[in-house]
Amino acid sequence: MERPLAWRPVTVIAVVLFGVLLALTPGYGYHRDELYFRVLSEHPAWGYVDQPPLTPMIGKVGIALFGDTITGLRVFPALSIALLVVLMALIARELDGSRAAQVLTALGTATGAYCLVAGHSLMTVTFDLPLWAAAILFLLKALMREQPRWWVAAGAVIGVATYNKHLIALLVLGLAVGLLVAGPRRVLASPWLWAGALLAGVIAAPNLIYQVANGWPQLEMAAALSEENGAEFRMLYVPMQLILFGPIVSVIAVFGFVRLWRDRRVRALAIAYPVAGALTMISGGRFDYTGGLLLMLFAAGCVSAAAAARVRLAGVGLALSAMVSAVIGLPLIPVSALAATPVPAISEVARESVGWPQFTAKIQEVRDSIPPGERERAVVVTGSYGEHGALDLAGVPRVYSGHNQLWHYGPPPEDGTTAILVNVGPRGRGLFDSCEQRGRVDNGYGIDNEEQDMPVFLCRGLREPWSALWPAWRHFS
Repeated sequence: MERPLAWRPVTVIAVVLFGVLLALTPGYGYHRDELYFRVLSEHPAWGYVDQPPLTPMIGKVGIALFGDTITGLRVFPALSIALLVVLMALIARELDGSRAAQVLTALGTATGAYCLVAGHSLMTVTFDLPLWAAAILFLLKALMREQPRWWVAAGAVIGVATYNKHLIALLVLGLAVGLLVAGPRRVLASPWLWAGALLAGVIAAPNLIYQVANGWPQLEMAAALSEENGAEFRMLYVPMQLILFGPIVSVIAVFGFVRLWRDRRVRALAIAYPVAGALTMISGGRFDYTGGLLLMLFAAGCVSAAAAARVRLAGVGLALSAMVSAVIGLPLIPVSALAATPVPAISEVARESVGWPQFTAKIQEVRDSIPPGERERAVVVTGSYGEHGALDLAGVPRVYSGHNQLWHYGPPPEDGTTAILVNVGPRGRGLFDSCEQRGRVDNGYGIDNEEQDMPVFLCRGLREPWSALWPAWRHFS
């Protein structure tokens, strides 16, 4: 018999989380990825070289509905993670979790460091987490209730998830291996399962057609990321599994793995986690790629904690973890004091959300120093999509970048033989007759992020037309 949903406390947790995230949206500033997504949202497409279209398009809807502000951009992220809280409670209930187990799951999800980061900023993981949770919920219904029609619902969610990230394939592959190794293998003969697989393929088809038609750019992007950061990601994978949502969440997740392993109906989902982890390690993928499965194990662990009357102990541990997670994942520390704390070293999102107004002011200062006639023809070329996005937000004209998708929005006009270059190395500067450094970026807070102390160059006399040189400016990272 299905357990009742603890709808009132779970709803309160989700609503409070949404309110807190929304209230803190202006803290620090835009993250570089948000600045990039804002630019991509101005160029609707079935896909981009580094990602599918869902996150930028949600950003576009947020801007249209709530205004072109940082809060407008972050309404849907806050709503998405509030929805994740509810979905995780439903997963706990599906695993025969009591009301206490559901509330514990909701609290742990709402206060997990990575969930707070994802709810505070517009990122692909922001929508990946609830999509994975919905898919896992439907898979559990199909496996535990022996109601095979839920395979179709899972297929629909998996198809939609491909428009956000293709990483949902890790869940599919992990489950397939789990079913083949541990069963129940009879479900592999179910027409409902294959109907769900077909539906997922049909929904994902336009996205996949885009990839085929453009030479699988995301594979090229993945290879570039693996080459650039693969070794670091492999080294960080295991320790980051322990702290991604907080150490207490990871400890409880261990008990969740044991619980799923002991239940033959869902043992395949327990196996899916190490399989997905192994695939991530082999490919040199990021440590957060298996975050959705880790949350599933946590929900299962909360069910075990409640069944063993360990709710209070788990709750105290999660409360202590929540305080640390909040400081890391939310802009609670005044930006003026941030550099004196370990948060910038721990949280890439925090440190890369600071200093964009100072960055754009420096570029504008250099641009204003150019004589008026020459200034009208001058271009700005950046090495990073965050820099491009910050300048676009500030309304700086004639800005270009060869980074990822932005390369396709070039080349600069041929009369742009005077260029302000930022985050461009000697090779790029060597294409001009002269380049002089016109200052360095200072975020004003002493935070050691990517832009801090970056030199800004004013270059004149482009030696060849931009149309001939532009292919060499393309880079992935």
